[in-house]
Amino acid sequence: MAYLFTSESVSEGHPDKVADQISDALIDNFLAFDPESKVACETLVTTGQVILAGEVKSKIYLDVQQIAREVIRKIGYTKSEYMFEANSCGVLSAIHEQSQDINQGVDRQNKEDQGAGDQGMMFGYATNETADYMPLALNLSHNLLRELAELRRENNEIKYLRPDAKSQVTLEYDDNNKPVRIDAIVISTQHDDFDEEQAMLAKIKKDIIEILVPRIVAKYPQYAHLFNDNIEYHINPTGKFVIGGPHGDTGLTGRKIIVDTYGGKGAHGGGAFSGKDPSKVDRSAAYATRHIAKNLVAAGVAEEILVQVSYAIGVAKPMGIYINTYGTSKLNLTDGEIAAKVEELFDMRPYFIEQRLKLRNPIYSETAAYGHMGRNPETVTKTFKSPNGETKEVTVELFTWEKLDYVDKVKAAFGI
Repeated sequence: MAYLFTSESVSEGHPDKVADQISDALIDNFLAFDPESKVACETLVTTGQVILAGEVKSKIYLDVQQIAREVIRKIGYTKSEYMFEANSCGVLSAIHEQSQDINQGVDRQNKEDQGAGDQGMMFGYATNETADYMPLALNLSHNLLRELAELRRENNEIKYLRPDAKSQVTLEYDDNNKPVRIDAIVISTQHDDFDEEQAMLAKIKKDIIEILVPRIVAKYPQYAHLFNDNIEYHINPTGKFVIGGPHGDTGLTGRKIIVDTYGGKGAHGGGAFSGKDPSKVDRSAAYATRHIAKNLVAAGVAEEILVQVSYAIGVAKPMGIYINTYGTSKLNLTDGEIAAKVEELFDMRPYFIEQRLKLRNPIYSETAAYGHMGRNPETVTKTFKSPNGETKEVTVELFTWEKLDYVDKVKAAFGI
C-alpha cells in the first residue's frame, strides 16, 4: 500500500546546531594538539550567552571563549539586532577534569583492550534509494537548507535571510517501497523585519518556490522527477519569524539526533554525537555501524540494512551485533547468519574502530550541521592555533565512515 514518509532538517544557525558546532570545534582543537584527549563537552546558547560545561582530560590548554566566538561568527551571527552576536555574547566555561572513575574503564596498558566509554546500543542504516545510500526525504531536507544558507551568504537574489531555519519534506512511496513524488515541503526561515506582514509572507513564499526550489532541481537533477505542481508548500506557516536563533529559542548540544542520522528511518540508540571524543562509543560505534551498513548495501547484500551494536562500559568486546535486512536480503542467509559474518569482517572493539576510521583526528566540526551520515569523504588541511601562539597544520580525512572501502571484502565474504 502506498504511504507518506517525512524527514526534517535544521540549518547551521538553528540554536541546537550552534551548540553542536561549538562543542565539536572544541573537540577538534583538543585533538589537533593532543590526539589522546578525552572530551565530553556540552554547550548551551541563549540570548547573548554561551555556557560550556563538561569533562576534559588533555595536555593542551585552549582559549575556549575564542573558539566559541569563531564558530558563531562563521555561522553568521554578526549583527547586534540578532541579540546573539559573536563579538559581544558572554562565554562562560564550566569545563573540568574528567572523572578518573570513568577514565580507568577506558584507558588500558594494552591499547587494543581499550574499554567502551559508556554502555548503550548504537545503530547504523543504509538504503539504496539514493546514490549515497541515505533516506531520500532527509537528503532533500538537508539540501534545501544548505542551498538556503548559500543564498543567505551570497546576499544577492534574496537579501533578507537570517541564519536560523528549518525544513521538512514529505515523500509519497508506491507499493514497491519506492519514492515517487514530493507531497509536501515545509520551510521556516528567519528573516529581517518587513514593514507589512502579508507582503513579507508572500515575498518569502514566492522566493522559496521560484528561487530556492529551481536551484535545488538544477544542482541535484536526480531529484527533478520528484518535484511536481501539486506539492503542498508551507513557508513560514506561523507568519513572522524575525526573532530566532539562540535569542528565540535556547539551544543545547545533542538535541537533533534524528536530523544528525537518518531522519527517522532505521533506528537510534539515543546517544548524541557532538562534543564527544571517539572513545565514546555513542559516536564512534554509530559511525562504524553506518560504515558497515553502507558497504553491505553497496556490495549487494540487501537493498536496505540496519546494524546494531551494543557495549558495556569499560568492556572492549561488544555485547553483540544485530542485522535487519527488512526482507530485502539478496542472499540465501538469515539476518543472524549475515550478522555472524559481519562480526568476522569488522572488529568492533573501540580501539579498532578508532584506527579503522581514523577517528583520533580533528574531523568533527564538519559533522555538526547537515548530518553526520551520507556526506562525501574528502581530505583537507586544517590549521589550529593555541593560546601560546603555537600553530598546528593537520591534514585529515573527513567522513571516513562513508568510504566504500570494504565492498570487495564483503563480496568475497558473502560470495557475491
